[in-house]
Parts: sequence; structure tokens; C-alpha cells
Amino acid sequence: MDDSAGQLKKFQKELSTGTVSLVLLAVLGQSRQALYGYQIAKRLEELGEGVLAGKQSALYPVLRNLETNGLLASEVEPSVSGPPRRYYRITKFGREVLREWIAAWEGTRDSVDRVLQGELR
Repeated sequence: MDDSAGQLKKFQKELSTGTVSLVLLAVLGQSRQALYGYQIAKRLEELGEGVLAGKQSALYPVLRNLETNGLLASEVEPSVSGPPRRYYRITKFGREVLREWIAAWEGTRDSVDRVLQGELR
């Protein structure tokens, strides 16, 4: 007997892995100001239920990777309560890439929807 809950969890993890970079860029692309990790996680919680599935720590390696690839820039600022915070903002190149990723996402989403709905072209 297969464990459908386990299969669902695995599938959700695979979907999340493929979309976290897109939604992080989108959150920062929509923000008028630089955000630090906790703020980004909270926005994702509010806007995209389940994108991080309670794994806030998973976003930090993705943020660093996006920065390494020139899509984000960051700076560390002192905090009045606690350790310094790293604030991220989207770069001009990041905005260009975000537009391309959104188009790719929409194409993929539409294609998958057609298959799931049984439409023929």
C-alpha cells in the first residue's frame, strides 16, 4: 500500500523547490524598499500560502544564490534589537530576469492546466 500523504508531501516539496526563486524575486520586485529575510518570509506567508511550507531557513540559501547571480543586491545594517540584518533588493538585471521567469511560469502553468483539463490543441 502506498502512502499518498507521503507522495503528496514529496510532490509539494518538488514544486516548492522549483518556484522559491521566482516568488522571492517577485516579492522583492513588488517591494518599494529593501527587505530582510524575516520580512520576506512574512510576505510569502501572507501572499503565497505554503510556498515555503514553514521552512523559513530554506530561503536564505536561495537569496544568497540570487545575489551571487546578480539578481539581488544586499547590504548589512545594524539593528536596534539584535544582530545586524541583511537587507535585499532586486537589481535591474533581476527585474529583467523576473519578467522572463514570469512568462516561462505562465506558459508552463497554462500547458499543465490544459493537460490536467484534458484539452487538445
